[in-house]
Amino acid sequence: MTTAEQDETVERMNKLIESARDVEDSALEAVRRLLEPVNGVFPDVSSEDEPRRKIIDSAFKMTEQMAGASTQLVVGVVKANSSALNSTGSSSK
Repeated sequence: MTTAEQDETVERMNKLIESARDVEDSALEAVRRLLEPVNGVFPDVSSEDEPRRKIIDSAFKMTEQMAGASTQLVVGVVKANSSALNSTGSSSK
């Protein structure tokens, strides 16, 4: 693999990482938007079984799953590309 190809691969990995960050930010923003009307409809009471608490917990669980999935994807792609870059770098020496 040439240096130009390696640079291009690194740039793609950086874009993928940035995309994952954008997914996480979008997921958090979606939860914020969801919680605004939920807070208006359901009163803030201390009961653990209240509908408001269940909605909030579900929204954060969904966000955590989305962020985790995007992070796992990025980690897998970066590892695969790092292995490829390392093996081509050592074979070209």
